[in-house]
Amino acid sequence: MTMTAPSPSAAPTTATGPAVQGDLLTISKARVVAGETCILDLPSLVLRPGENTAILGANGSGKSTLVKLITREIYPLHGGQVRIFGQDNWNVFDLRKLLGIVSSTMQLDFDADPPLETLDCVISGFFAARGLWAHNEVTADMRDASRAALEEVGASHLIGRSMASLSTGEARRVLIARALAHRPRALLLDEPCAGLDPAARHHFLDMLRAVARGGTTLLLITHHIEEILPEISRIVMLRDGRVEDDGAKDGLLTSAALTRLFGLPITASPRGDWFQADIVG
Repeated sequence: MTMTAPSPSAAPTTATGPAVQGDLLTISKARVVAGETCILDLPSLVLRPGENTAILGANGSGKSTLVKLITREIYPLHGGQVRIFGQDNWNVFDLRKLLGIVSSTMQLDFDADPPLETLDCVISGFFAARGLWAHNEVTADMRDASRAALEEVGASHLIGRSMASLSTGEARRVLIARALAHRPRALLLDEPCAGLDPAARHHFLDMLRAVARGGTTLLLITHHIEEILPEISRIVMLRDGRVEDDGAKDGLLTSAALTRLFGLPITASPRGDWFQADIVG
């Protein structure tokens, strides 16, 4: 059966935060099974800091399982190894300061009662909590960093509003700010454009481009070719829980490679700095 994560393990820390070295992600001989079915089998995968990467695959290809491995929600079978920033054991709270995580499903957690104000939502990321509580010691630096992060993503005008009152696109920007307030080394974006209308998606992707140009490494999980940012240089294609292809974007966002990946005829073409894919027939 799929292995669930044990209680987070402590990791070495320095006076200024968690000790960090090595690649963003190193996976070796990692297998995850559900019942008697292997749903992810990764003999080797290395992602490096500064290398913006998209994990591309159809629904059921293993993308969500890979995300859970990275976020420590599940662990591989015995013998497999998943190392993040050079360590295989992390205190989850320390890891979140280095790897910001944003997904479309996260938004549901912040829309629920009791109402949560936008700035408080961003600040609560410092405590890995949904909101702020009496025992949380919020410092001036935390507030300043949270306001700066909202400004960076073009959402400072939303301060004072509740998360439940925001549009999907507005709320998604706030969640990006919540992740960026820590100044993480990398952002994991799990289908971040799900639920956005075309205009909101356009503005949201422009904002992500600015984040990438600011030096934060992006790891985008998606099945939409048109959402792959120009700043992304590497594509890892997943199919049936295994890596189908791995390499430079220009070499993999082709009609032949996408047809193999999705199992139906697809034509791909560049559109300026972006790529477009269409099903044939």
